[in-house]
Parts: sequence; C-alpha cells; structure tokens
Amino acid sequence: MTLDILTSDALEGVRHGFFTRAGGASSGIFEGLNCGPGSSDLAEAVAINRGRVAEAMGLPPDGLVTVHQVHSADVVTVTGPLGAPKPRADGLVTRVPGLGLSVLTADCQPVLMADREAGVIGAAHAGWRGLLAGVLEATVDAMVALGADRARIGAAIGPTISQRAYEVGPEVFDAFTADDPGAAMHFAPGNGDRLMFDLPGAGLARLRAAGVGRAEWTRHCTYSDPARFYSYRRSVHRGEADYGRLIAVIRL
Repeated sequence: MTLDILTSDALEGVRHGFFTRAGGASSGIFEGLNCGPGSSDLAEAVAINRGRVAEAMGLPPDGLVTVHQVHSADVVTVTGPLGAPKPRADGLVTRVPGLGLSVLTADCQPVLMADREAGVIGAAHAGWRGLLAGVLEATVDAMVALGADRARIGAAIGPTISQRAYEVGPEVFDAFTADDPGAAMHFAPGNGDRLMFDLPGAGLARLRAAGVGRAEWTRHCTYSDPARFYSYRRSVHRGEADYGRLIAVIRL
C-alpha cells in the first residue's frame, strides 16, 4: 500500500493532503482509494480506504470529519465529531486540534485553507454551483469569525477538472456574468454555443477577491489523468455506472 498525497506550499506548516486514487482497497471502476460512502462501492472497502487516509494524517480511524455535500454556500463550524445525520453543507472550519476536515470530490474543487498563526483551518467543496453561491467566501468568513486574518490565510485548490476538459452550456456563463461581467474571462469558446470553463481559475479569482493572502492550484486535472484521479465527467463519457471520490484533508 503506497498512498500518493499531494501538498501545497500555500499551506506550509499545516498538515494536509490531497489524496489520489493510489493505495486503496477498492476494485473495478472504483479501483484505488475511493473514499466516498455515497458511492455503490463495497462499504468495507471504503472504510478501509478512509482508515488509511486517517492513519496517514495521524488521526484515529473515525477522525475524518465530512459533511453531506449539496453544492451550497453553507459552512459548518466544527468543534468535535459530527453525528448522524451529517449536516448538509459544503464548507467546514475549526480551531480544534485533532480534527481532520475533509471534502470529497470527483471534478469539483477541493479547497483547503489555513491561518497557521491563528490556528484556524477550513475546507470547502466547490463545484460551479457552490462557487457561484459563494462557498469560498463563506468559508473564509467563517474562519475570520474564529480569529483568522484574511491576509494570513493560505488557500490551495487541489485536483479538479481543468478548462480544456470542462465544457458547459451558456446558462453557466450567464449565471457567472449576471452580477460580475469580469467573470467572462474564465470562459473560452467551445463547439456551437458551448463554452470551456476554467473552474480553478474562477476559484482562485474568488479567493483573492475574498482577501486571502496566498492562493494557488496544484494544477492537476482530474478528467485528464485516470490513473491518478477519479472523474465524474469521465465516468459519464465512458458510460460507467458510478465513480470514485477523492478526499482532501487538513488538520491542526
């Protein structure tokens, strides 16, 4: 078992990781480190995978804190393990050591944030709907409410679908430019009325507009690298019945 864990200089000094699909117990279309309990993968395999991630992060098997992601701007302030049912949200923040804030993705942006000096961390799941709703800004705001300073926050976007692989309809362009004409810069012409959307570019722009001191993308495209990453869109194009979920974790 060899896990493949990506990190970012923007989060230097804070334990974190964007996990690829390497080193997991799942098989078939889920082969690798599928950490999504909402998938149709074997529950036992997902539990093993999540346990391996927790161990790699120096956490107990139940130390990964996740929410029921719904493409919203809702953020949960975490003070301990979350019970069932999990809250419906797409952002998590805490200043409590020993909690592994985690998000699951398969093309959407996993975004990890930290103000090391204040001892405040955050994690967000940001697809285009959540990004448009303001989940990144809401997560930053929730961190500030816990004592973080915007200028000290480092933010890293992990593996996500890149512009060259992300074709969207004109309704997405219209939604982003309705209140911000400048958002047009994140779209390029596609076939017919379709456009190619730079999701991580839009994410970086919103993080910087929210005042974070440093923001970067790891520059890994989930769609274009099937050996390392799961991708919802790729699974649809291949006609597969389901897809695995990648996990990103940050902890104090």
